[in-house]
Amino acid sequence: MSFLLGLCQMRVEKDKQKNLQRGEAMIREAAKKGAEMIALPEIFNCPYSNKFFREYAETSQGQTVSMLSSLAKELSVYIVGGSIPELDDDKVYNTSFIFNRQGEIIGKHRKIHMFDIDIAGGISMKESDILTPGDRMTVVDTEFGKIGVAICYDSRFPELFRNMALAGAKLILLPAAYTLMTGISHWDITMRARALDNQVFFAAISPSRDPHGHYQAYGHSCVATPWGEFSARTDTRESVVLAEIDFEYIDSIRQQLPILRHRRPDIYRQAAEQDYIGGEK
Repeated sequence: MSFLLGLCQMRVEKDKQKNLQRGEAMIREAAKKGAEMIALPEIFNCPYSNKFFREYAETSQGQTVSMLSSLAKELSVYIVGGSIPELDDDKVYNTSFIFNRQGEIIGKHRKIHMFDIDIAGGISMKESDILTPGDRMTVVDTEFGKIGVAICYDSRFPELFRNMALAGAKLILLPAAYTLMTGISHWDITMRARALDNQVFFAAISPSRDPHGHYQAYGHSCVATPWGEFSARTDTRESVVLAEIDFEYIDSIRQQLPILRHRRPDIYRQAAEQDYIGGEK
């Protein structure tokens, strides 16, 4: 079964209402162009900074979730709502809410891995000062098949995506806001590798780059195929990216190159349980 996926690479600014209006407009544009599943970027309603996350945080009954739910129902589309700062029991999570065509929440992913880094001569950030990490993998059922959802820095941990593929996910969506520095070096190769290694479609959705904004996102929202090629990709500007997702193509690739069937989990478990260096215990 195939369907059209729409990625909304939108500009994010300090005014939450403008962000919500822009997100709504881009979702409507994608739906008008035929997209049946539409995704937004990471932290799309809020500037990307620790100092804003708690201030902008909402509960699952808040304005942003309500807007996305209403849009999904009105337009009869699936929406992967990028991510927002979610407030729950006085904790703040980086959360992606996933909606079906009826506007119902069918899953949510809380970012598992915190972006706590200090790159010499580059960016320094510690998300865990404000955000609480999630504690589970997210794979949900849709009429098209199973899809996985992760968020940005989660992409650095390939075990997560292999487990999604083994759980049946054939499309993985990654709302992400890579920095300009890490994006130039790692964005393309990471997205292609996650698709290739797991023989899935892998879609990464970034904010657009605003040279005058608070945070310089890399942009370049894209869809990588199970063969490790880009089937759609944009630049740094605001844009709606459209890509056909054909799960039968995945089946064809997996028949030709049966990577997942050739796995040796018995060896991997042995290596995990014992400390081997140079082939010796």
